[in-house]
This record gives sequence, C-alpha cells and structure tokens, in this order.
Amino acid sequence: MTHLLEIEDLHVNYGHIQALKGISLHVDEREVVAILGANGAGKTTLMRTLSGLITPRSGKITFAGHDTTRMGADRIVRLGIGQSPEGRRVFGTLSVAENLRMGGFTRPPAEITESCDHVYTIFPRLYERRAQLAGTLSGGEQQMLAIGRALVTKPKLLLLDEPSLGLAPIIVRNIFQVLRDVRDTGVTVLIVEQNARMALKLADRGYVLEVGRLSHEGPARELLASPEIQAAYLGH
Repeated sequence: MTHLLEIEDLHVNYGHIQALKGISLHVDEREVVAILGANGAGKTTLMRTLSGLITPRSGKITFAGHDTTRMGADRIVRLGIGQSPEGRRVFGTLSVAENLRMGGFTRPPAEITESCDHVYTIFPRLYERRAQLAGTLSGGEQQMLAIGRALVTKPKLLLLDEPSLGLAPIIVRNIFQVLRDVRDTGVTVLIVEQNARMALKLADRGYVLEVGRLSHEGPARELLASPEIQAAYLGH
C-alpha cells in the first residue's frame, strides 16, 4: 500500500541531544492518526520536522510520493501539508481576516477568499471577529484561528500540535467537534495531543512516543482499552 505520509528511521538532533531516535510511522489518506506522549517526548520536534522547519540528521520522509526530507517549508506547504502549531502563534497585530489570508500565501487570491469563507462557516465566531486584532482574542478563539489559517492552505494533510493546550474543557470539546467535522470532509489529520482520551476518540490509529522512540502503536480503540496506556496517559 502507498501511504500519504511515510516516515522511515527518522533521527533528529538538537546539537548533541538526540530528540528523535529512529522513528518510523505512516498515515493513510483520509485517516486521523494521534501521536501521544509526555512533555519532552519529541512530539513537537516531529511536527516541525514534517513541516520542514527542522532538518533531520538521517532517515526519510515521503509525502504524496515526494521525498520531503530536506525540502524547504514553503515547498512542503505547496505540496499540501498545513500546520496549526503548538501555542497557536497567530499574528497578534493583524486582524483575524488578515491572519487567515496569510495562510493562503501560496495560493491565487480568488482561492484564498473562497477558503477564508469556508473557514468562516466552520468557525462562525471568527466571522464575527474578522476585523478584530488576533492578539485580543481569547485563547479558544486564537486556537480556532490557528486551525483556520492552516485550513486556508487547503491541506491534504493537517498537522495539529496540541490544539487543546491551555483551553477550558468546554472549549476543548468544541474544538474537537470541529475537528470531527474537518475529518468528515476528507482531510487527513495527524494530531499531537496530551489529552490522550480526546485524541484517541477522534483518531483511527495512534502512536505513543517516549523519549524520542515509539513505544506503542495500534488502532485507537485498542490503545484506549490498554491498561498500560490508561495508567500512563488516561489517569487510570
């Protein structure tokens, strides 16, 4: 089978510190895959490497038949990988509408407008706040904006890095409901998340990352039922 995303024996260093140690995984088209792990496990390093923001020491990344291992971030976006980063990272001095349009910098203006209108249907709150400076939004609204900005790239693969981080439980539930809607439109999703229960309920499959190595993988329902995963990540 040809996978949409395939990672083979990926090694990534920060100076002399080895952050990822031989990671191999895959994501198939129209699938939702969750990456679980504690702080410092290497989850964000993996996402930044997939986006082209970090160059790996060795290994191979293939996306949609293209070798993206050492490809620049702008070319990776054009191929169809969009990311909503950890900590949201919106442009605080730009309006909501301007932030969304920034997400479409690789696309023709007419397509950007169409994609922004689509995001407004997914997140009506962003339409209400479209003229407001992003830096004045609530944390939940900024997370909606970060996801919306990634969707404006019209991704084949959406990377989500800790979408629930720092948000109230009711906002987290709303965000994950939107992610289910996004999944149902056929967008493939790779999600990094410390809220393991929410991530696994959304996902088809999951991987567990521990100190730079994969320790578990399998169908999401099996990971949810695993006593070891429950003890480590689900509070049981």
